[in-house]
Amino acid sequence: MPNNTPIILIDGSSYLYRAFFACPPLTNAKGEPTGAIFGVVNMVRSLINQYNPTHIAVVFDAKGGSFRNELYSEYKATRDEMPENLSSQIEPIHAILKAMGLPLLCIEGVEADDVIGTLARQAERENLEVLISTGDKDMAQLVSDKITLINTMNNTQLDPQAVIKKFGVPPEKIIDYLALRGDSSDNIPGVPGIGEKIAQSLLAEFNGIKDIYNRLDDIEKLKIRGTKSLKQKLIDNQNYADLSYLLATIKTDVKLEFTNEQLLVGDIDIQALFDLFNCYDFQRWQKELMAGTFLNRQKNKIAEGDDFLFAQEEQTTSLNKGIDYQCVLTEKQLDEWIAKLTNSGQFAFDTETDNVDHVHAKLIGISFSVEPHQAAYIPLAHQYLGVPKQLPLENVLAKLKPIFENPEIKKIAQNVKFDYSVLANYGITIQGIAFDTMIESYVLNSTDRHDLDSLSNRYLDHKTITYDELTKFDKIQVTIDSIDVEKATQYAAEDADVTLQLHNKFWPDLEKDQKLKALFTDIEMPLTTLIAEMERTGVLIDPKLLNKHSSELRKKLKEIQETLQLLAGEKFNPASPKQIQALLFDKHQLPVLKKTPKGEPSTSEDVLSELANQYELPRMILLYRSLAKLKNTYTDKLPLMVSPIDHRIHTNYNQIGTVTGRLSSNEPNLQHIPVRNEEGRRIRQAFIAPKGYKIISADYSQIELRIMAHLSQDKSLLDAFSHDKDIHRVTASEILGKTESEVTSEERRRAKAVNFGLIYGMSAFGLSKQINVARKEAQFYIDRYFERYPGVQAYMDQIRQQAAEQGYVETLSGRRLYLPKIKSGSAIERRGAERAAINAPMQGTAADIIKTAMIKVSEWIKSLPVDNIRMVMQVHDELVFEVKEELVEQYKAQIKSIMENCYQLSIPLKVDVGFGNNWDEAH
Repeated sequence: MPNNTPIILIDGSSYLYRAFFACPPLTNAKGEPTGAIFGVVNMVRSLINQYNPTHIAVVFDAKGGSFRNELYSEYKATRDEMPENLSSQIEPIHAILKAMGLPLLCIEGVEADDVIGTLARQAERENLEVLISTGDKDMAQLVSDKITLINTMNNTQLDPQAVIKKFGVPPEKIIDYLALRGDSSDNIPGVPGIGEKIAQSLLAEFNGIKDIYNRLDDIEKLKIRGTKSLKQKLIDNQNYADLSYLLATIKTDVKLEFTNEQLLVGDIDIQALFDLFNCYDFQRWQKELMAGTFLNRQKNKIAEGDDFLFAQEEQTTSLNKGIDYQCVLTEKQLDEWIAKLTNSGQFAFDTETDNVDHVHAKLIGISFSVEPHQAAYIPLAHQYLGVPKQLPLENVLAKLKPIFENPEIKKIAQNVKFDYSVLANYGITIQGIAFDTMIESYVLNSTDRHDLDSLSNRYLDHKTITYDELTKFDKIQVTIDSIDVEKATQYAAEDADVTLQLHNKFWPDLEKDQKLKALFTDIEMPLTTLIAEMERTGVLIDPKLLNKHSSELRKKLKEIQETLQLLAGEKFNPASPKQIQALLFDKHQLPVLKKTPKGEPSTSEDVLSELANQYELPRMILLYRSLAKLKNTYTDKLPLMVSPIDHRIHTNYNQIGTVTGRLSSNEPNLQHIPVRNEEGRRIRQAFIAPKGYKIISADYSQIELRIMAHLSQDKSLLDAFSHDKDIHRVTASEILGKTESEVTSEERRRAKAVNFGLIYGMSAFGLSKQINVARKEAQFYIDRYFERYPGVQAYMDQIRQQAAEQGYVETLSGRRLYLPKIKSGSAIERRGAERAAINAPMQGTAADIIKTAMIKVSEWIKSLPVDNIRMVMQVHDELVFEVKEELVEQYKAQIKSIMENCYQLSIPLKVDVGFGNNWDEAH
């Protein structure tokens, strides 16, 4: 073994967590998490390229405990269970590292630290250099003249002198240091009352734990604060000190069935790596792999005539063969394309704009594609200095308008809602919108990514030019109108071409399934233009009311902050988790209910909510946070979002924002404005009717419970809803064995929590916290519920089995939710998928119903005189309208009738309709 390169030992388990929390939450096209994969592989790759080792090992903890758990049952007990999004990435990480030719070690019953310690000391005895890559401080005990630690996150190294500088003690005293002060990350107790400084001071005078206990009387001679009590602390807690010493000691004598000589770096499996990078959407790494630059040693491991590489190069080159993208700059070219579009029967198109805000966006250009690999781009407003003369925008749009408004010519687009709205700004109302590839992808599998770049990469094996690649130069972002027209043509025409090719790929798959086809054709596609019109209409708000509310909130927040300072005994920032953590758990010694993955006390909302039941300080912190969120998100922000053109707010509805089919919204997010507290209702009061109009709100009542009754066909549920009974009072009556008239309001409240909790998969523990009863009592409620509603239990059992067999569940309209983790070996992942399997058909069917209602109501509105009524918002199960005052009663009845009869269930749908001068009054 050569002496000029070190043996590299990588603490894979340390890498896992550090990568998971340091890297952004990346996902691939399937929606699978990939951030930890990216982080771990990147760190390992960087290390290999830096040192080019001949011998290496990546060591991971095996499942189960070690001898330390037998010594101390609480060892690492404060650590949260590995997050689901991390555990799912372990297997891909192992597969990629193996394909990179790296030895992986994972030894049952032995922690990674002990394997690394044994290998490091073995190499040291053989006079070999060792580099240990880790972020764990306990590894510092291994450092010597031959053994160095490296932290790849900041590229710092620890030799013996660096250990002293960092920890205040030399490597040979690190175990004693940890035994005295403890280690919260591993839940090593240490000696209570001894922290970093005292531990350092003691070890500066003594040779270690044993020496300290042999010379306890000498402690009082030290110039350390609190020496009088320190001696007694050590005496009282010697058992903790001895235990902590054993727990902190890394074993260096593990019996291994291999030696360092066997940790040779292997050959790279190019095919396997390429496939893995493709699966997890690491396109840049794919390019580097093909170019031979992914690893420094890669070129030496690839034969010159590698068939795989040549095949990939051939495939990549072929993507660009036969492509004809034209830049339309003359009347002749334009007329040729007008003829093509007119005679095409269908075409794909895309707009380029100066703004992502569709209401205010201006056209920069339009691209078209009639057949694959052929497309054209018409530049209309480029500002690039060398731009050839462009055709006048008005002339181009005048020739395109009859084509866009011809319903007989089918249009295909990606996110057509945006293009529809942009062209509407120029007086063009697109007719014949038949296909949106984003929606086609969404209907086929809602858990995928649906952006054009991802879809092209996944379904066409084609890497598109991204917007950033086109418009970003040295971190400076420019708009497309300042880009060279020829470059813009390649980008814009490609978008239209790829859109057409994707449609050709998706549509045959949709046609195979009549339910999916109907879902796409009858619900999702009609909704695209309906939503676009609703967004363009916008909603009127009262900025003065919001400004007044904001001012009052500012005053209230200041008062709460003063109260908080009195309760805390100091000034602090209620928005700072670190400051709250120190205040609640260090200063005020509140009980630690939960810890973060790093072993620190959690200050999450659920933790503070539980503490707030007994302590005033966390209750006031939660109040401060909730009011500050309302102020920052709504009362401050909404007035700034008013359009200068029509003085209304225009939200953006996302048709593919949820896997269940529900619409989401942003800028602003209308779905999260509170309705159950006074401050939230005051925000809704600022959503007002124009002069001469009223706001009408129509809200489906208990729609998901009604869907559950239909799906489960439970006789008691069907009977309750068929006779329009109070379902929560009925449930309380069934569970408690009382008559409905005997049920108290508190018992009804608990039954309501049971009704809604169970369809979301709530456990007895979760229910107990929500209704503030003992877990045993909560379990009683659940058991009694299923006794009284056996159809619900049968449905849940059946849907779990169905999900496991086919890998997805369906709504009544055939919308599918795929559940890739339904057969996971992890019980946590599997249970999560089962909860989703139960709830998704209800949420998804509710989404289908509200969408169908929107379409039916919209069709009715089109038959009425313009401006009599406008649909202005959709929020959860609610539709909001502006209606002329004199027509309110007439239209209320019609809206209610349409919404209640748009979808047939075994029991009636019920819609609550109200009206008023503002949204709060109407709801």
